[in-house]
Amino acid sequence: MRRRDFLLAASSLTAAPMLPAWSQATGAGDPIRPLVLLTRPQAAAPAAFQAAELIVQEWRKLGLQIDLRPLPNQQHSQVVWYERNRWDATMWQMVGRPERGDPDELTYNLFHSSTAATGFNFVGYSNPDYDRLAEAQRAEIDPTKRRELVREAQEMINRDQPYAFLVHPVNLHAFNRQVFAEGSVVVQAGLGLRNFWNWISLQPTGQRRDIIVNSTDPVKAVHPLYIGGAPDSWVNELIWDRLMRVAPDGLPRPWAAETVTQVDATTIDATIREGMKWHDGQPVTVEDVIFSFQAPGTGDEAPMYKPFVANIERVEQTGPRTVRFTLKRPDASFMIACLAKLNLVPKRVWDPLIQQYLQSPQNLEAYQEERPMGSGPFKWVRGRLDSEIVLEANPDHWSRPKADRWIMRVITNTEATLGAMRRGEINVIADYFGDPDVLKQLARQVPAIAIREEVDIGFQFLGYNVRRPPFSDPAFRRALSAAVNREMMAGAAWNGQAVPSNSVVSPALRAWAVEGIVNEVPGRNLDGARRILQEAGYRLVNGRLAYPAGVRETTAPYQ
Repeated sequence: MRRRDFLLAASSLTAAPMLPAWSQATGAGDPIRPLVLLTRPQAAAPAAFQAAELIVQEWRKLGLQIDLRPLPNQQHSQVVWYERNRWDATMWQMVGRPERGDPDELTYNLFHSSTAATGFNFVGYSNPDYDRLAEAQRAEIDPTKRRELVREAQEMINRDQPYAFLVHPVNLHAFNRQVFAEGSVVVQAGLGLRNFWNWISLQPTGQRRDIIVNSTDPVKAVHPLYIGGAPDSWVNELIWDRLMRVAPDGLPRPWAAETVTQVDATTIDATIREGMKWHDGQPVTVEDVIFSFQAPGTGDEAPMYKPFVANIERVEQTGPRTVRFTLKRPDASFMIACLAKLNLVPKRVWDPLIQQYLQSPQNLEAYQEERPMGSGPFKWVRGRLDSEIVLEANPDHWSRPKADRWIMRVITNTEATLGAMRRGEINVIADYFGDPDVLKQLARQVPAIAIREEVDIGFQFLGYNVRRPPFSDPAFRRALSAAVNREMMAGAAWNGQAVPSNSVVSPALRAWAVEGIVNEVPGRNLDGARRILQEAGYRLVNGRLAYPAGVRETTAPYQ
């Protein structure tokens, strides 16, 4: 369904009369201040921008004054991530990453209260009952019991609605099969072509030996202890090695470690590969490995990664190439959420930097290496974060890529992306939010272009800043979420290239997803939203939504 059709259908669905008691001033508090919904610009994220327009349209029918405010990508991230008490609500996305194939990262880090100040819980959600569930699923080793805990966690988030979940995109990717052998392509569940294994496996068939991939967003930082967005993570995982990797089947696999052994519920041993080298030729040492798991927990220098090491009691050397992790408590997701998540970094480079930043008002996330250095299968050549990143194959790596170079070109315009693919200026489309029919038509016109589709692990959502009234009221959040028609949005904003969402867990993760939860949004529709608000004491006064009786508006508007 296209956007115009959505608007016509939505207007016919929401023409029901107001409930009588809803439209009276008796018992009303102050009018709710004008609210601001932040979003990325339309050119950078057309689907999310159109979704925001549709959401604003429905919220205004509830009597809210809403200003849709596009911000440039860098400013948007700055405000949402670092100015957490300032904004009201924001469009956002959680991108699919292989380690998110285990639900712990999203279940724990997005909503546990311990990550609200500087971590992934940027909406400020705090619920002691949820904290206990998130901690219990992390510690539960029995798979059946853990699945039940993850299910309960999803249902609690559904009741509290700290997010308005929107859709899980269906990744529509393309590659040039005249440049790469089709049999060498690796499609990973929940990620499609945009995965580590594909980048090291793609086999050139002729003289064109570079992988040239698009990104619709600029890179914010190439940094082993910080991820500012989706394209950042694609670059980082190629430059820096990890002890384990999430394999195409979704299971953790030893990588920089030759072996990983679970000794008991809280003890894990790892043997480091022999002969590993950093890109400057210096050896990767056990001391480097130990430091890589200690650094994120030093002060608040790496708040994104700090939660992933919080359960480590100690890391110690047990032999020339062996380390032992001792955990504070059992952790069912440790191999994926920690060993396959954290990048290995050279201590001689990063320890002095951490000590320097401990004395600085900024944290380590503000630092950018002039020439990023890891030990991974690709090495840094050059880059401009807003236009192009060029990496070359590491000839000393035990898993040297088949291609010579990996090049990412930032192309924010969909038509320009398609034109670049047609002309051979890129040979992989791994980031596409345009009309799916247009890309499929290009593939029909150019037989060398092959298409792959995959429901994403990640999701698009609207985050409510629960620190700021009225978003601090779960009933208000439930009502606003009820007013969002996800099915029509998937058709209108995402051109049918998405499935409706109401959970952090993608339907691509069949073992963890709660069947039917998308149909369990409290209220279900605009009339349901009005009922929720009325029952919670909100009133419509002269066309403006007002707080319940006695509630004053004391929150400063977003400027």
